[in-house]
Amino acid sequence: MKWFQKELKLKVFSRGFHLITDDILHAIPEIKEIKIGQMQVFIKHTSASLTINENADFTVRLDFESHFNKLVPENAPYYKHTYEGPDDMPAHIKASLLSTSVQIPVTNGTPNLGVWQGIYLCEHRDYGGSRNLVITVYGT
Repeated sequence: MKWFQKELKLKVFSRGFHLITDDILHAIPEIKEIKIGQMQVFIKHTSASLTINENADFTVRLDFESHFNKLVPENAPYYKHTYEGPDDMPAHIKASLLSTSVQIPVTNGTPNLGVWQGIYLCEHRDYGGSRNLVITVYGT
């Protein structure tokens, strides 16, 4: 069994849903050594998240952002955690609704994603800054 782990500091992304599959694969070229295994990607933040979804049509990512903003609005009168700005508490809720990690099977050195699937960084803050990921790949 082989294990590889890397940390990746992403560039700053604007608020929204962004494809980062290629960034992840460039950060861990050792994935090519795994015939059968798993890749886990974990985000080390509480106001951004990861998910897997449509990788072809940009409007899917726009619709995600629009829907999450309706689902979890800013300035809700019942929020107590407000001192970091109106986007902060909604960002924490959105991150919990999605996930802090994704796990993907690895087959013959590549993530075994569906043809229309990609990994998204879900940036829920207006000015979230750079995000850090831990990428772990293991298998035979």
